[in-house]
Amino acid sequence: MFEKILVANRGEIAVRIIRACRELGIKTVAIFSEADRTALHVEMADEAICVGPSRATESYLNMQQVLSAALVTGAEAIHPGFGFLAENSLFAQMCEDCQIKFIGPKPKTIDAMGNKINARHLMIEAKVPVIPGSDGEVDTLEAAEEVAQAIGYPLMLKAAAGGGGKGIRKVFSVADLASQFHAAQQEALAAFGNGQMYIEKIIYPAKHIEVQILGDAFGHVIHLGERDCSLQRNNQKVLEEAPSLKLSHELREAMGQAALKAAKAVAYENAGTIEFLVDSAGHFYFMEMNTRIQVEHPVTEMVTGIDIVKWQLKIAAGEALTLKQADIKLTGFAIECRINAEDPTKNFAPSPGRITNLYLPSGGLGLRVDSGVYQNYLIPPFYDSMIAKIIVHGETRIEALRKMQRALGELVTDGVVTNQEFQLDLITHPDIIAGNYDTGFLQEVFLPAWEHQ
Repeated sequence: MFEKILVANRGEIAVRIIRACRELGIKTVAIFSEADRTALHVEMADEAICVGPSRATESYLNMQQVLSAALVTGAEAIHPGFGFLAENSLFAQMCEDCQIKFIGPKPKTIDAMGNKINARHLMIEAKVPVIPGSDGEVDTLEAAEEVAQAIGYPLMLKAAAGGGGKGIRKVFSVADLASQFHAAQQEALAAFGNGQMYIEKIIYPAKHIEVQILGDAFGHVIHLGERDCSLQRNNQKVLEEAPSLKLSHELREAMGQAALKAAKAVAYENAGTIEFLVDSAGHFYFMEMNTRIQVEHPVTEMVTGIDIVKWQLKIAAGEALTLKQADIKLTGFAIECRINAEDPTKNFAPSPGRITNLYLPSGGLGLRVDSGVYQNYLIPPFYDSMIAKIIVHGETRIEALRKMQRALGELVTDGVVTNQEFQLDLITHPDIIAGNYDTGFLQEVFLPAWEHQ
């Protein structure tokens, strides 16, 4: 096992990784920007080193600075968390070249699955169902028009190097195609430095279901069941649960096997997620693979009892998976709500500022809060607005829902506006309680009614 690792992230995920390391007896190095000098992850780590100014491009995304911090502190490995450099194959390769272990998959795997067009081809070869769409890159409007005519509307324009909801546009008619194609292409170019686009048929209504996988360096791959991530706003997840209420045993088994096929096709190593869309007839289609830990990993930990971050560390250190697929049992139901410093009444505008009074709900079986904030903490305006995740577990889904209602009711974050009330209204909505929601529910049903109440 490593003696010391560098955590190349901030906020709640950096705190989460540091805690896992401490429980495994690993020393940690935190990196921070000037804006994060007083951040919780900086206080918790054994060592901390500044990597640059407040802007992420000059600090957390500065690959040379991050690597220099690892080298100067003697860190043997780097855990990238999620976001920032987590899916950057160049950074993973730079780590390898410096003989520092990148805690994640191999650079070639990140490359293979990071380009969505390439990933689509690999899945077709592995006999994993994919969404009907273009055979490869659609580089001109004329080519886009040809594909659209062949597969029909509505359709989705997607960036090949996409992620985080960037470079994605829904197109409902030929009249919208030109403007949406150019807008998506420009956004992809600005966000990823890559304007490659491809097209897929919109599967609607649909459930967004993802399967958590773990793979070691010896070819052993398992899955840890699924998460339902259908509640999204602008392609950003808001609330997640595990397992999905709407999957039959047979469909769960089939999706799990498809996820294993996908992982084995790229010799996947470490933690990752295979994302699928499931239509109303129960057909499922591969959407993409996330080659990193995900924000919503705690719901899987709650229903399986498996610490995914600790397994990331063990696998990276060369240990073999001791878990077998038959060992994985899903027990009860878990739900996660993302608490963001944002104002839902002002189109979810970020709400940075000082938390003058803080109470994070605690107490009672099956309640967990992952957070990187504390009382009197000043939330900087430079980064993602998520400040905490509330995760609950119950023997039944109703118990989990009630526990989440209780936890949201106890949360206090004076000084900043958050989406707490919005989440409380969502979790108490009759359709959410009944499990009757899909990827369009939040934007098309809940938000219009909520904004006019």
